[in-house]
Amino acid sequence: MPLKDLSVLLGVILIVIMLIIPLPPGMLDFLIIINISIALLIILVAMNTKEPLQFSIFPTLLLLVTLFRLGLNVSTTRSILGNGEAGNVIDTFGSFVVGGNALVGFVVFLILIIIQFIVITKGAERVSEVGARFTLDAMPGKQMSIDADLNAGIISETEAKERRQKIEREADFYGSMDGASKFVKGDAIAGIVIVIINIIFGLIIGMMQLGLSIGESAQKFTLLTVGDGLVSQIPALLISTATGIIVTRAASKGNLGQDITEQIFAYPKMLYVAGGTIALLGIMTPINPLITFPIAGLLLAGGYFLSKAEKEAEMTDIVASTEEETNEDLKSPESVVNLLQIDPIEFEFGYGLIPLADANQGGDLLDRVVMIRRQLAIELGMIVPVIRIRDNIQLQPNEYVIKIKGNEVAKGDLLLDHYMAMSPGVEDESIVGIDTIEPAFGLPAQWISEEMKEQAELSGYTVVDPPSVVSTHLTEIIKKHAHELIGRQETKQLVDHLKESYPTLVEDVTPNTLSVGEIQKVLAKLLKENISIRNLPIIFETLADYGQMTKDTDLITEYVRQALSRQISKQFSVPGEPLYVITLSGKIEKLIADSIQQTEHGNYLSLDPNDSQQLLDAVVVEMERLSQMGQMPVLLCSPAVRMFVRQLLERYIPHVPVLSYNELEPTVEVQSVGVVSL
Repeated sequence: MPLKDLSVLLGVILIVIMLIIPLPPGMLDFLIIINISIALLIILVAMNTKEPLQFSIFPTLLLLVTLFRLGLNVSTTRSILGNGEAGNVIDTFGSFVVGGNALVGFVVFLILIIIQFIVITKGAERVSEVGARFTLDAMPGKQMSIDADLNAGIISETEAKERRQKIEREADFYGSMDGASKFVKGDAIAGIVIVIINIIFGLIIGMMQLGLSIGESAQKFTLLTVGDGLVSQIPALLISTATGIIVTRAASKGNLGQDITEQIFAYPKMLYVAGGTIALLGIMTPINPLITFPIAGLLLAGGYFLSKAEKEAEMTDIVASTEEETNEDLKSPESVVNLLQIDPIEFEFGYGLIPLADANQGGDLLDRVVMIRRQLAIELGMIVPVIRIRDNIQLQPNEYVIKIKGNEVAKGDLLLDHYMAMSPGVEDESIVGIDTIEPAFGLPAQWISEEMKEQAELSGYTVVDPPSVVSTHLTEIIKKHAHELIGRQETKQLVDHLKESYPTLVEDVTPNTLSVGEIQKVLAKLLKENISIRNLPIIFETLADYGQMTKDTDLITEYVRQALSRQISKQFSVPGEPLYVITLSGKIEKLIADSIQQTEHGNYLSLDPNDSQQLLDAVVVEMERLSQMGQMPVLLCSPAVRMFVRQLLERYIPHVPVLSYNELEPTVEVQSVGVVSL
């Protein structure tokens, strides 16, 4: 049998022997010192555990130690009443510790009993009871949490098993502590009873058997009894304190000493407050300043050094954290992969424009970007990706750049202390500024000072501040490139959102009729011509109707546009006013129709280059004439050729809307103001 197991068995046998067989005083001295040592060791272990389960044997150990101490009480009582002595240790506690005064010793003993029984034991018992109840009540929830983590793949089967076992052990531990705390309570009561018995029967034995006077008998047996009580109650007090520490201990990264020092001294400023209070106590009261000032000085000095150490630790942590993150990033296999990430939309600016985005300097660009995304979601019906905003030291101080998927698509300059003024058509020579070009629409403008702002507004100029200039530019760029920003993943999000309200409609379209990629192509073609896709139910109804007839996304897009005729009519016409359009001559429409080549992969326009150039020139001439009349240029043609006319024009004059007759509502009054002819 291992020596460890044998020692425990011998200890239990020794307890039985102490209860039955009288022990010599020398043996009692040895066992009393052992008892004190065990109690001291237990409280030290309890203070150094990080969580209660690290001392899971404590409830059983508490029972054995209590029995050992009670066995000692029986042996010492037998020796005191039988022989009038109980060894050197008890005699020392009775004479030296309490100064040979039995009354003082008895009072000290009573104080120890009160502290142990009323304060520590009572509190530990209550905490044990509540801890056991709460642990048992929380078991089902913890088990469900483990099962959820296991099903989600967050933890493995082995980890789940270990966590379940820990929960079971916690329940067993707190249940055992609830019962073991009763031992401590009973031990305190037994200590009081034993002392009273020893004093009463000691007086009787001293007077009747030893022939001592009542004073001599009281002095002799009371001192021995009080010494015995102190010898037993000091270890009992240590064990009771260890019980309280264990049941009130919360799991942490350190032991009790580390936690106390770290948490109490975590606020150095409070040491200043405490030191100042103690110093005032010595000044404002009769308390000797020689006592208060040194303590106040220690507190103030401690606060100073702790504050200094805290700042140094923060700097060290920041540097270490930065170095660690950098090293980890460089060492990690994903570090190269992260460099390949391209943001859908980027807004970069020079250092001179930092106040534009810095909220501490009054910049509201971030708030404007949020509003831009909301506005475009309503206008275009798509979810605009997050816009990455950052400064770039390679740019000029007042320069900014807009990138779409890593490629620069627009740039501009801002003067933060100026306003951009755009002329109403009639120049005012008194308005003097720095000539520039409005970036969103390419209109001539001027940067004017704040003093000239009011005068420019009175002259009819449109005056806008720099944040509004860049917000408008960013909005127009996103609209222009919206078709590039809607990919398959974004389309899938729109489809899933629509499915919540129209599940049958979505199931009728995808995945059997059309794939997500084909739906994405249709939506991108609509956005490319600035047609909102917000009305997804109508779009999907059309896809469901015509998706089974053809897979040509260009042709399906034309059907969708016709289904959106009310939306398109409202977009390009003004209520109560006619829609001024330019039409194609019959000859041109016939030429385009005859030039359409049909293949198994779709139809395309094969027009003679000379005819194409002449057609483009004629359209430009008519559009410029219509613009000079102050009307928005719209080109109207038949549904059969609209798609091909748009393909021909979009490379050279992409801003010109091309509509077909079927895309206009019958209520729209159409007025032709020009005909394109060769």
